[in-house]
Amino acid sequence: NDDGRLGVGDTDSRTSPVQVGEADNWSSVSATWNFTLAVRDDGTLWAWGDNGHGRLGLGYADGGPHHSPQRVGDDTDWVSASTGGDHAVALKADGTLWAWGWNWTGQLGVGDTDDRYSPERVGGDADWVSVNAGYEHTVALKADGTLWAWGANWRDQLGMGPDAPGSFDEPGRVGEADDWASVEATMGDHNLTRKSDGTLWSWGFNGHGRLGLAEDDTANRDAPERVGTEADDWATVSGYYHSMAIKADGTLWAWGFNDSGRLGLGDYQQREIPVQVASAGDAWLSVSAGSSHTLAVKEDGTVWAWGSNHDGQLGLGPEGEADNYLEPEPVPEWSEPVPLL
Repeated sequence: NDDGRLGVGDTDSRTSPVQVGEADNWSSVSATWNFTLAVRDDGTLWAWGDNGHGRLGLGYADGGPHHSPQRVGDDTDWVSASTGGDHAVALKADGTLWAWGWNWTGQLGVGDTDDRYSPERVGGDADWVSVNAGYEHTVALKADGTLWAWGANWRDQLGMGPDAPGSFDEPGRVGEADDWASVEATMGDHNLTRKSDGTLWSWGFNGHGRLGLAEDDTANRDAPERVGTEADDWATVSGYYHSMAIKADGTLWAWGFNDSGRLGLGDYQQREIPVQVASAGDAWLSVSAGSSHTLAVKEDGTVWAWGSNHDGQLGLGPEGEADNYLEPEPVPEWSEPVPLL
C-alpha cells in the first residue's frame, strides 16, 4: 500500500480485505502497480495512488500519492476505465475514448508523446466499445468488431506485422479481421483477445510462453495467432507476466511465467500451452492476473487466490504466512457461497 494504492486513507499494507471508503455504488475497478481507477454506477470516475505523470487525471502531476479516492473531473457519463503502467484510458457512454498520464511512446493515442494530466479525447470516433491499457501500449475494440492498437511496439505488442515501426502515437488497425469480441492488453507486453466464435488469440512478447501457442515456444509474435486449434469456447481472459482464461464450461486454464506459483498448478514450472487449474466444482466465473499472483471468483461467490503473498495481496489474513501459495486458496472474507448479482 505504498503510494496509497489501496485507497483506505494510509500507506499500511493489508493482509485481509478492507472496504474502500463508505460508498456502496462502485460498478468497476482497475488496478495496476501504483494506482487505481474505479467507476461508480452514477457515471463518476475516481482515482487514487501515485500521481506521477498525471496518471490519476486530476489536472496536475505532483507525484504525491493520494491515499483515498479522488474524483476525476465533473463528468457523469464514464462507463469503464483501465490502468496501464503509468497511463490510463477510459470510455464514456457516448462511445468516445479518453486517455491521460505518461505518453512517451504515444500510448495515449492523441497524436504526440506529451503527457496529459487530465482526460483528453482520443481522435474523433465515437464507436469504441472496450479499451485495455498495457504497460506502454493500448488496445481497443470498435463496435464494428475491428481491433486497434497504439503505443510501444518494441516487443511486437501492437500486432501490426513485421514492418510496423517501434511505436504509434495514434490508433492503428490490427489486421483485417472484424469479428473481435474482447481484448486484454497486459502489463507483460502481450495481448489476449477473443473472437466472436469463441476462439482465443495472442501476440506480442512470448517470454516464458505467455502467448500459449506451443510447447517450448517462446518466440514473439508480431500478429495475432490462435491459441490452440480445437478450443472455441473461451469466455474470459486476463494476463500479466502469465496468462489465465476461463472456458464456457467454467474450467480455468493457465500458462506462462510461474516463479511464485501464480499459475495455481501446484509447482513453479512455466507452461507454454494452456493447462487446466484443477479445482473441485470447476465453476469459475471471473479471473484477474496480477504481477505475481492471481485472483478468481467462482459462480457460488467464493473468492480464491494463489501465487505470491509477500505483501498480503492474497487476502488470506494473518494466518496466510507462506510466501507463495501454489494452488488456489479460499479468501476467508468470501469463503462461503453467496448469491451473486
